[in-house]
Amino acid sequence: MSDYQEIALMVDHSLLRPQLTRAEVQEGLDLARHYGVAAATMRPCDIDLAVRSLEGSSVKPGSVVGFPHGSQNSATKLFEARDLLGRGAREIDMVIAISRLL
Repeated sequence: MSDYQEIALMVDHSLLRPQLTRAEVQEGLDLARHYGVAAATMRPCDIDLAVRSLEGSSVKPGSVVGFPHGSQNSATKLFEARDLLGRGAREIDMVIAISRLL
């Protein structure tokens, strides 16, 4: 395995910008697949596209819960996580409520 491949396996390609179009998300997924990164993390509304696009590759489709501020309650975050997992997400990033941490 080359240094490049080892580094790619540590990369989580983020596709979270709110203004991304469907075509831009698809381009990002194609890029993630091409380079063989560890995961592609996208908005919850794009997880179905990611699961389909990354099928057969080593790239894990991922999404976010409680994004961007983490102010949702635990029950809401649990619902979001279960929904994403049920739709095929294989990585979940959860945002904590910073105000509660402080």
